[in-house]
Amino acid sequence: MSEQTNGIPWERELLRDYMFTLHKEQVKDRRYRIALKILRAVALILMIVAVLSLGAGSSGMPWDIGDAQGTHTAYINIRGEIAVGTVADADHLIPSIQAAFENDNAKAVVLRIDSPGGSPVQSGRVYEEIRAQKALHPDKKVYAVIGDIGASGGYYIAAAADEIYADQASLVGSIGVISSGFGFTGLMEKLGIERRAITAGDNKALLDPFSPLNKQTREFWESVLAKTHQQFIQRVKEGRGDRLKNDPRIFSGLIWNGEQALEIGLIDGLGSMNSLARDVIGETNLVDYSPSRDLLQKLTQRAKVAVSAFTQEASIRVY
Repeated sequence: MSEQTNGIPWERELLRDYMFTLHKEQVKDRRYRIALKILRAVALILMIVAVLSLGAGSSGMPWDIGDAQGTHTAYINIRGEIAVGTVADADHLIPSIQAAFENDNAKAVVLRIDSPGGSPVQSGRVYEEIRAQKALHPDKKVYAVIGDIGASGGYYIAAAADEIYADQASLVGSIGVISSGFGFTGLMEKLGIERRAITAGDNKALLDPFSPLNKQTREFWESVLAKTHQQFIQRVKEGRGDRLKNDPRIFSGLIWNGEQALEIGLIDGLGSMNSLARDVIGETNLVDYSPSRDLLQKLTQRAKVAVSAFTQEASIRVY
């Protein structure tokens, strides 16, 4: 027979002690893992707060903090292609424009443009918002400063400003509309490839690159582009008024350097954002209202992962 301790067989007592010790270790390990997850979540939150506190370009919301509390010149970067899904689309730029105009401490708003253009829809929405904010805040002037290039859709937006400045070597203009593509019909014939496109509607495959471009299709699409071009021209004339010279080449799609653009009335002067703030606006405290999504999106995604781990184990372009 097995030895007994207090009437309990030693095997059972040993097993009971083992299970009790194992339970305590599991509880300790579970608490450690929960504490570690909490610390990670807190650290991530603190990092996000720290990034937002850095100001200007990192958060896209610098008007909430720092120098924006005092008198300043607000500026908004409009860089790269103006297209849906970029930082230079209307959904990103419009909140920044609204915030800059609505902050009473912002003495003026500067559009810092370095863009070859893009979508006429996105450019038009930004243009209209600037005009709307100017109507709501008539005492606050808006300026555009062109860097390396302010062409097509970039200039479309600049035309909404009260005044436009550029460097003498900046590229300005390109007031035109383009729709480009390729045709593969000859190549397909040589390769013996048959195109099979079944449509409901005679013009559903209007710009199909695998079908010949007939005269009627070309004329129709040219009329669409011409109408879009006229809309662009009208916006430029609204913004620039009598400052534009009577030169038909202005709306031909040509692009000019800063000195030439000044001569024909596309811009009002030569200068940079710093010289504009110093010599024209008279306020050199610059605060960045530019939308910036990349870093914030990454941090937000990491926060979502941390929370999850804690709780569960043929377009038209004005180029």
